[in-house]
Amino acid sequence: MKHSVKRRILPYPLLSLAVFALWLLLIQSASFGNMLLAAVLGIVVPLITSSLRPAPVRIRRPLVAAKLLWRVAGDAVISNVVTARALLTKRSADIPSDFVHIPLDLRDPNALAVMAMIVCWTPGTAWAEISLDRSVLLLHVFELRDRDALVQHIKQRYERPLMEIFE
Repeated sequence: MKHSVKRRILPYPLLSLAVFALWLLLIQSASFGNMLLAAVLGIVVPLITSSLRPAPVRIRRPLVAAKLLWRVAGDAVISNVVTARALLTKRSADIPSDFVHIPLDLRDPNALAVMAMIVCWTPGTAWAEISLDRSVLLLHVFELRDRDALVQHIKQRYERPLMEIFE
């Protein structure tokens, strides 16, 4: 009985802890009043936002997730250099920006959310839209050299591992 009451008050304990800590970091004070407010926010915010979260996360292959994280970090560094070089050495008229449609096999809402974060975290790309049936991603690319190579790059480096992790 105690466990079910605790689960109703704190259904997402890690999120509650994160909200609590974030509030204290933002307010930069650990006074009693701020800690009390942080605790209230840590309980209330996850409860009122629960309908915004997709299905519960089930990570099937944590090692693949670790490798993907490492890959994304490396790709972000490389993309930063490439994007900065293009901005500093080329005129905007000489940078071939365009939108690219990427067909998706990925359907898990959590995996799609992670894909959106990966794409937005990597300089030079931006998630523009996803089709209603989640089968096509519209991606804006700052400097597009080879459309087909980019589609294969996204599918092999990000989509395939995300499918292994989430589906």
